[in-house]
Amino acid sequence: MDINGVYFGIIGGALIGISAVGMMLTLGRITGVSGMIQASIWSDERSWRLFFIIGLVLSTSLFHAYFPDYNLPRQGFPLWLLAISGLLVGLGVALGNGCTSGHGICGVARFSKRSIIATIVFFTMALLTRYLFNAVWELTP
Repeated sequence: MDINGVYFGIIGGALIGISAVGMMLTLGRITGVSGMIQASIWSDERSWRLFFIIGLVLSTSLFHAYFPDYNLPRQGFPLWLLAISGLLVGLGVALGNGCTSGHGICGVARFSKRSIIATIVFFTMALLTRYLFNAVWELTP
């Protein structure tokens, strides 16, 4: 079993779950990262949100410092396509009124019908996109 593949995924998933439960127990809030980023800009109650976002950036930076070859940036992929992809993800988050962390982790755990449907749509579109890029358009390097 490859430590860089399976174990990091298990540890990362457990840490995400612990942070979601901790957020709910301590602040009574759902861990929806897109909503946190938006509210950290527009809301008067932004300090805890900023600390959470800073923690995400710092922990990712620390992980990358210790394991620099684990998660390399996308190589050989058209920059314009990455930019369009990012815009479409942002549009989807806005239209879906939340992201995978809010819907897929917190909403599904609370048996929210809206979040379950949103998560099914997220994953279906991810699978379709992956199929189109690999099998149809052959854009994956």
